Amino acid sequence: MIDRRSLMLAGAAGLVLPGVARAADLKKVRAAIDTQLPDNIARIQDWIKNPGIAAENFKMEEACAYSMGLLKDAGFQTVKRMPTAGHPGIFATLDVGAKRTMGIYFMYDVKQVNPDEWSTPPFAARIVNKPGWGQAIVGRGAINQKGPQAAFLAALHAMRAAGQKLPVNLVLVAEGEEEIASPNFRDVVTDPQVLAALRKCEGVIIPTAWQARNGAVSINLGAKGAVEFELIASGERWGRGPQGDIHSSYKAMVDSPAWRLVAALKTLVSDDGNTVMIDGFRDNIRPLTAREKELVARNAAGASEADVKAGFGVKVWIDDLPFPQAMERLAAEPTLNIQGLVGGYTGQGGKTILPGRMTAKCEFRLVPNQTKAEVLEKLRAHLDKRGFADIEIKVTGGYGPTETAENSRVIRAQQAVYARSGAAATLYPRLAGSWPGEIFTAPPVSLPAGQFGFGHGSGAHAPNE
Repeated sequence: MIDRRSLMLAGAAGLVLPGVARAADLKKVRAAIDTQLPDNIARIQDWIKNPGIAAENFKMEEACAYSMGLLKDAGFQTVKRMPTAGHPGIFATLDVGAKRTMGIYFMYDVKQVNPDEWSTPPFAARIVNKPGWGQAIVGRGAINQKGPQAAFLAALHAMRAAGQKLPVNLVLVAEGEEEIASPNFRDVVTDPQVLAALRKCEGVIIPTAWQARNGAVSINLGAKGAVEFELIASGERWGRGPQGDIHSSYKAMVDSPAWRLVAALKTLVSDDGNTVMIDGFRDNIRPLTAREKELVARNAAGASEADVKAGFGVKVWIDDLPFPQAMERLAAEPTLNIQGLVGGYTGQGGKTILPGRMTAKCEFRLVPNQTKAEVLEKLRAHLDKRGFADIEIKVTGGYGPTETAENSRVIRAQQAVYARSGAAATLYPRLAGSWPGEIFTAPPVSLPAGQFGFGHGSGAHAPNE
């Protein structure tokens, strides 16, 4: 087993030392990391203690200002708040007069929490013993994304303390709406000042900490797109059913918007819910290439199916598929998921009402050649054709899938740094999750983009992160 401490020390320096570093330089950086370790841990904890939750409009301005302060402390010379129609973005630059420039993506918002589900308060950032791992910070944002981002900033602090000059300039773009599918981030990136800076970059990375227990890591060559939306059935829009909640006894003579929504949802997927059945939804999908299938097979062969199942808390895969085929489906298949059904009474015990309104919170995950505009247009047409023109579609955010070439400079640099640090790295066609990388890889930016970093974590979007 690789010594995790040595691996992470090398990795922190590797984030900002893409070239072959002189041994003396790296030794100084590692010494600075050791010295600064208490401050680096405290920085992660303090960032977690200063949350911004975009979905609830909770302390977003404070979270933006706090994040801007972290960037200034790390040495960025320009740190600018970027207003949007929603929550602000951040544009920052660190110019050291280097020949090359690297783009960095940050996010400062986090997912919502239900404190009752946590073993420690979600924003207390306590250090606890995690069996099999040792001491770990628990808190919302610990792995997604404040821990990895703070590790990146720690590398900058260490470089400066060691008297070492960065070999690349940095252009950083951050948003506070990633967890609501980045509805306004494109406006930040395409701001003339930001766009001009990004066009000087070799590529863009988002810091991550996805190493397995033995230090191995996958390099994703893309990510699925995401579109978040709500489907809403109401008596008012339908023209049938109640305008508001009424006593449930009247169901004998009054239509139900809740059942109306269930009927509409049933048309969107196969009977088992595993295949999207929207008219024309699959028309433009690009299937996996032979090379992509090869990469999936390699990753499946090198992974522990039992560990993956245990991590998800599942016993079988869709259609009882063998693990390699399930992994291939994960990379290739677009999805429609119901995140939650909202409406009526959901408290303790029963409440005899007939709800006048019901909402399904949904999301698409898209694969190459699908676009946000296309799938939403087809969703609307599908519902209208089946008599559900009254079902409202409320889009809250989204973007298309992203792809980066295997031979791009960004991917080759990642492979080189992982190899130098002793971390076994495999290529994977695309992340099943999503990030707004498409805003960087698509015109007008048109840069290779991906995730990169060292470290361990778990529980993104879940209790006890």
